[in-house]
Amino acid sequence: MKTNKLAVGILAHVDAGKTTLAESILYLTGSIRKPGRVDHQDAFLDTYDLERERGITIFSKQAEVKLGEKEATLLDTPGHVDFSAEMERTLQVLDYAVLVISGADGVQGHVQTLWRLLTRYKIPVFLFINKMDQEGTDRRKLLEELQKRLDERCIVFDDNEDREAFFENLAMSDEAVLEKYLSDAAVEPGEIIRLIRERKVFPIYFGSALKIDGVEEFLQGLDTYTACPDHPEEFGARVYKIARDAQGARLTYMKITGGTLKVKQMLTNRREGKESSEEIWEEKADQLRIYSGAGFRTISQAPAGTVCAVTGLLRTFCGQGLGAETEAELPLLEPVLTYQIQIPPECDVHQMYLKLRQLEEEEPELHIVWEEQSNEIHAQVMGEVQIEILKRLIAERFDTEVEFGAGSIVYKETITEPVEGVGHFEPLRHYAEVHLLMEPGERGSGLQFEAACSEDILERNWQRLVLTHLEEKRHRGVLTGSEITDMKITLVTGRAHLKHTEGGDFRQATYRAVRHGLKCTASLLLEPVYEYRLEIPSDKVGRALSDIQKMYGTFSGPVIEGDMTILTGTAPVSAMRDYQTEVAAYTKGHGRLSCSLKGYEPCHNAEEVIREKAYDSEKDTENPTGSVFCSHGAGYVVCWDKVRDYMHLDSGIRLEKKEKPVQEQSIRTSRQTFQSRGPADEKELEEIFTRTYGTAKKERDPFNRKRTVSAATSSPREYKPKKQGTEEEYLLVDGYNIIFAWEELRDLANAGIEAARNKLMDILSNYQGYKKNTLILVYDAYKVEGNTGEVMKYHNIYVVYTKEAETADQYIEKTVHEIGRKHRVTVATSDALEQIIILGQGASRLSAAGLKEEIRAADIEIRSNYLNQGQNGKNYLFDHLSDELQGLMEDVRMGRKKL
Repeated sequence: MKTNKLAVGILAHVDAGKTTLAESILYLTGSIRKPGRVDHQDAFLDTYDLERERGITIFSKQAEVKLGEKEATLLDTPGHVDFSAEMERTLQVLDYAVLVISGADGVQGHVQTLWRLLTRYKIPVFLFINKMDQEGTDRRKLLEELQKRLDERCIVFDDNEDREAFFENLAMSDEAVLEKYLSDAAVEPGEIIRLIRERKVFPIYFGSALKIDGVEEFLQGLDTYTACPDHPEEFGARVYKIARDAQGARLTYMKITGGTLKVKQMLTNRREGKESSEEIWEEKADQLRIYSGAGFRTISQAPAGTVCAVTGLLRTFCGQGLGAETEAELPLLEPVLTYQIQIPPECDVHQMYLKLRQLEEEEPELHIVWEEQSNEIHAQVMGEVQIEILKRLIAERFDTEVEFGAGSIVYKETITEPVEGVGHFEPLRHYAEVHLLMEPGERGSGLQFEAACSEDILERNWQRLVLTHLEEKRHRGVLTGSEITDMKITLVTGRAHLKHTEGGDFRQATYRAVRHGLKCTASLLLEPVYEYRLEIPSDKVGRALSDIQKMYGTFSGPVIEGDMTILTGTAPVSAMRDYQTEVAAYTKGHGRLSCSLKGYEPCHNAEEVIREKAYDSEKDTENPTGSVFCSHGAGYVVCWDKVRDYMHLDSGIRLEKKEKPVQEQSIRTSRQTFQSRGPADEKELEEIFTRTYGTAKKERDPFNRKRTVSAATSSPREYKPKKQGTEEEYLLVDGYNIIFAWEELRDLANAGIEAARNKLMDILSNYQGYKKNTLILVYDAYKVEGNTGEVMKYHNIYVVYTKEAETADQYIEKTVHEIGRKHRVTVATSDALEQIIILGQGASRLSAAGLKEEIRAADIEIRSNYLNQGQNGKNYLFDHLSDELQGLMEDVRMGRKKL
């Protein structure tokens, strides 16, 4: 089915000029007589009062524009990160996207998030680089940044000076186009359209939306290089937004993806796979509206490709597919903070809960929840700006002033091993039994459901009903009561009664089976993790690295750009949520932090969170863990740990049982505080290493080192108790820093780094024998891919090889932080930045030159006090050689020369 309809969305980071570009497009296409301005509070697409007051887009809007012969619906989406979920829902109905980037700011963190979303939804993208009239903008540098941080196939389309280079860039993106270009020396417009539609090329246009500079060229390119998609004849529609008009009428915004929708047509959710009467609805499309800004016009029918609002539908939801259209994917962006909504004392909490559920229809990510035990209403929110909007919206719509309590992190739970969950529901005249195989999934995979049950055992309609009940509920975990995720749940068997089974029976059995499975296996608490990009002055890197370590974050190698250094990595949301203010303070406003949600990972302080939540799964009556059985005409509850003794079916699944399943606790252990036990031993140091890096894998040596530890020296050292009042001394040595600071070791390293390492280890072994301190030599191994780190004993000292992406500085800093309060610690390094960090941790500093001088003094002391006394006249060759001959003999000993 061919139409001339096109849906084009405009996306951007906040303040990039997205709404201004939309105004310019509407003006140039004749949709409005005069372009509005955000700062004048008269933008055509900012229809909500608070949008005009704050100068940001809060709700997605649409307007009609003409692109040549095409009828396009322009969809303006929110740019602020607090409303990014609204933006993501709009992506479901786009044919093309326009990504607006500020030429003054370049590719910011949220821009990369938008790019990932556009990639996920496979939407062709045009880029408009705005604000090029501002001083300091550079087309060449911006192009390099776009190709480096977004995609190398970003190509400038508004530069007609060098057509040959333009065609060459296009041809390099596709093999078929390249062959044709080599023969014809040109690329046809039809081929360019195909390349853009298949996301093999991303056109770039530069300009200034405020001055309407470059916008006409951009519109011309948008018309020339876009094509309206073909649609199927069968009716289909995708719902992407629920809203209400000024009179309170419920509006269902949808895009018609096939066939034609007519006024008064009956719409239903009935489709293959949903046969239960309680799940099916049928409603009439009373009115079809085409909105343009705040106004709309009604139409009698909407052909495929049309984006319209429909009245009369009360049971639709965002992401729903109607007719032949499938359901949308689960959104990638979701809130990570939950707040209590504090209502006035005179308000009825139940009535307010029902009213707030209307907002959840419009913003599904709010997840409005009524906590029955505490009689509180909770909502999940993206940030402070969204809270302000919600308070205003609730006051206007429900005439109620509410407040939001302190925010807390939204945790999730998963399992670590497969388990079979059993749910049985059999009060009098009811019957259902469900067996579910629950398996851990990949991180970020969400919940996946399927049936692997024979229809001879359980009829197909009951199986579908079980899957429906699995999908309809946010099942709670047993650690903190948080939502479960990242697992595959398979219906393996079940039973119904020909006479007594009703649909609600399988709902109860399914819910109880999930909870039973969670109770019978080990659970894992997950926390949200940010992916961050931190730009700071280079002299503040030490502070930043120290902060990231304290926030349990990770980072890749620093990238230096001029006077600034860029750090990227991940960190828990709970630790980084207020870090932006701190960055602005210690960089005096020069630093920039951008964060985007990466996903959920194992919680870094799980025990602490579980203890604070104090969730008791046995007292959660809304989510029971046991099952209901029947005896002598009466139902009775069986505790979860006895359900298997009473169940009626055997699924045949045999899973390996652990000796003691983890119940009501996380399998991850939070980092413990270093405890002083007097003199340090090897076990103590290995515990520090394990807490920092995890258990080392001894079987793999990433450096292929030749081991020199003998059996006699590899066992833990036995210490004699010190006199009371003495303090254990630690010396931590930055190995490579010392090697490249001492001339003799540096020369040796040029011949072979392993020889230099071994030489330093020998020198420090002699030094430790004299000083009797605990000496830890740390070598960088952060560039060795897959390296998990290692701690080893070399004679009387400890040698640490750090893990991948962790430097010696970071290991030393962590170790000082652990033991510095209990012991006297000195760090030997000539890294000035590291010395500052160590000083802040309370340790003493020793430069490479200072360490060398101490070792030389100790050597003199050893020779004078020990070697020259009590040796009964023994002579040592090296003691009687000249410096030149000593150097020659040392070269021979190390294998660098032959006599």
